[in-house]
Amino acid sequence: MFRASASVASRPRLQLVLLSALMLFVELALIRWSGSRVIYLSYFSNFVLLGSFLGIGIGFLRAKSRVDLSPYAPLALAFIIGVVLVLRIEIDRGGGRAIYFGGFEAHGLPLPVVLPIIFVAVAAVMALIGEAVARTFARFQPLEAYGLDIGGSLLGIIGFTLLSFTGAPPVAWGLLAAVLMVLALPTWRRWMTVAGALLLVGLLARDSVTQNTSWSPYYRVVTVPLSEPGEFAVSVNGIPHQTISSVAKRRAEEPIYFVPFERLARTDPGRVLVVGAGTGSDVAVALSLGATSVDAWRSILASPRSGLNAIPTTRTTTHGSG
Repeated sequence: MFRASASVASRPRLQLVLLSALMLFVELALIRWSGSRVIYLSYFSNFVLLGSFLGIGIGFLRAKSRVDLSPYAPLALAFIIGVVLVLRIEIDRGGGRAIYFGGFEAHGLPLPVVLPIIFVAVAAVMALIGEAVARTFARFQPLEAYGLDIGGSLLGIIGFTLLSFTGAPPVAWGLLAAVLMVLALPTWRRWMTVAGALLLVGLLARDSVTQNTSWSPYYRVVTVPLSEPGEFAVSVNGIPHQTISSVAKRRAEEPIYFVPFERLARTDPGRVLVVGAGTGSDVAVALSLGATSVDAWRSILASPRSGLNAIPTTRTTTHGSG
């Protein structure tokens, strides 16, 4: 790894591409991961985005500074991950079957305290990565530098998109970021860069093995078994979302799920489309009433990584996942 890093440092074009990819990748990963752990950031994700913009700008302003602080980036990133894990704010499920769209009570530090901490920490991390990009950027003519920067940025976006849509857990994001940091950041104080990268991966590895947790392309999905067999409470990004239960229980307690089918002019539902399939309740009801096939769009449990076969039938086709 050290030889590869030295090789990258001797090839500034490759170094700029990798650093630009790292910068966009880390920005996207912070937006997604922090929102899954701090409920406020699910609604105010622009705070992370704005903090990233500010940090990148500060990093570019430091392009000609005498002291290069960019090797501290892995340690700073590990620090912000630790801060988010400590500040983790979610909603306590009260045992009801409601779907939460608005009013809720979260436990943890209040919003006016949490958001500034996250904003400053994100800006600091992105400033260190941005400084590494800026120092390499300055070695080229502007047009060539912009071309390399845009190419690397697109690679970072593509990389994060692929990891997200394959359901990869955060430790996979951390591994890729760590490799890019070790390869592309300045080689002085290499031990510090490696130590920070290892700490970063370790924190995310611990976070990735949480029981009953899976990652859809958009959310952290937690499924917790309830007292009744076959029932699960589902939360997304720390918000109580829905409850998975049997069709018989839905019919007894929530007959509204059956109303659309009762309004049909025929008894056979035929082919059914469910938009926003969620945990599969509407799909299960349609199948129980004799639907020949069901197309389910945006099920949060469509991935086998969820640990639940929420829509287990050959008569169902899932399209995308939420």
